Amino acid sequence: QVQLVETGGGWVQPGESLRVSCDLSGSILGLNGMAWYRQAPGKQRELVASITASGSTHYPDSMKGRFTIARDGDNAESTVYLQMNSLKPEDTAVYYCRGEIVTGTPYPHIADVWGQGTQVTVSS
Repeated sequence: QVQLVETGGGWVQPGESLRVSCDLSGSILGLNGMAWYRQAPGKQRELVASITASGSTHYPDSMKGRFTIARDGDNAESTVYLQMNSLKPEDTAVYYCRGEIVTGTPYPHIADVWGQGTQVTVSS
């Protein structure tokens, strides 16, 4: 079974930086796009950043400048990172990793896989 596991969340003060990671485990045939989303209390889940299989990145206008997505490794050895700088209290949210995974179980198809999320809290 393919899983995405986020780590690296925690509490930081405003202005500080934090990097969260997303590790992929399980047998896969290929890896398409990966992305980070976040969901603050009482708000809808929103896209923070995405990266394609070829490494092209995309950031919504509201996320440009302070967030950087990057990926190491290939396919099942992939780790996706989200570097967050100059954090603000409004960045407080659960950060989720999402992947478009090409899997062969139970048949070849593209699965939309989400991690369990990691909490990031920004406060003084």
